[in-house]
Amino acid sequence: MVRPVIDMDYLTGLLRRLLEIPSPTGYTDQIVHFCGDELHRLGIPFELTRRGAIRADLAGRQYSPDRAVVAHLDTLGAQVKMLKPNGRLEVVPIGTWSARFAEGARCTVFTDKGSYRGTILPLKASGHTFNEEIDTQPVAWTNLEIRVDARSETLEALQAHGFNVGDFVAIDPQAEFDASGFINSRHLDDKAGVAVIFAAAKAVLDAKLPLPVDCHLLLTISEEVGSGASSVLHKDVAEMVTIDNGTTAMGQNSREFGVTVAMADSTGPFDYHLTHKLLSLCQQHGIEHQRDVFRYYRCDSAAAIEAGNDIRTALVCFGIDSSHGYERIHADSLRSLAELIALYMQSDVAIPRDRVGMGPMGAFPWQPTAPAKVSEE
Repeated sequence: MVRPVIDMDYLTGLLRRLLEIPSPTGYTDQIVHFCGDELHRLGIPFELTRRGAIRADLAGRQYSPDRAVVAHLDTLGAQVKMLKPNGRLEVVPIGTWSARFAEGARCTVFTDKGSYRGTILPLKASGHTFNEEIDTQPVAWTNLEIRVDARSETLEALQAHGFNVGDFVAIDPQAEFDASGFINSRHLDDKAGVAVIFAAAKAVLDAKLPLPVDCHLLLTISEEVGSGASSVLHKDVAEMVTIDNGTTAMGQNSREFGVTVAMADSTGPFDYHLTHKLLSLCQQHGIEHQRDVFRYYRCDSAAAIEAGNDIRTALVCFGIDSSHGYERIHADSLRSLAELIALYMQSDVAIPRDRVGMGPMGAFPWQPTAPAKVSEE
């Protein structure tokens, strides 16, 4: 097994391009085409579901039991709730994020006739008019509106421009790539994870590293609204590793450096054997890492299990500050995560018996229960 060299210029360059493509949940066709073109360029075969989730395939020596790694293409965003008499747009969020982070954001509204630029503002936005009320008004989505960059002072003017209830709104990422390695942007969740998958696959292909079993690269399009990897899995997949963000907030053990291996999220513990396999790979190959548990978090793994898939799942993360806000990560974490994923692709499956979906006990694994040996020193 080889610890691969990750092409960081490729990884960060791809991330920059992904961030430039609007992809709020429900409006992901453009980014699906982009990723399909990149898979073609790398020579990786793939298929799409009806709605556009991607399943790409890296061939191994055996086809079963195979594995998958998954990240999501969709991001947070908004939708038009109502055309207002003052010529502005009422909005509701796509996904779960605070109205506090929406205030002041530049955005694009996609109408049936074309796109318009705009700004999300609180209802009382001018201190010259409302004085201290601009600071005391509630933080809530019902307290926001979009000021569109078009001549629209009435509801009728909005209709004439082609605005409708349900129009999708994409929030500008405002990405900054610092020479020190810090990356600040919206939507790093989970476009950074997508860039990691591509970079890991490229490293494996460039080095012509053999894989023991088929590995599917899954790119989902509805994780932010909960359905995620519910319909893109191949039935032979026995284990799936999700790549997403690990929150570096007070009370969490995640960091902006190295890999964060999640032990559990709000849906419960991740698979013991697959999670410890990933921890072992980090330890064996000197990859900086830490463990964490998330109380208010769900990912593609939950969607896959809830859809009835009998698979082992795990979650590995790049550390992120201010998740679902204006986020920050570090390139070193992306490098470590891509190295881990490339090593995982080269490794044997966690439990060989998993090639049997339903069968006798056979080589079903054991979890350790023996008392710990305490040093007398």
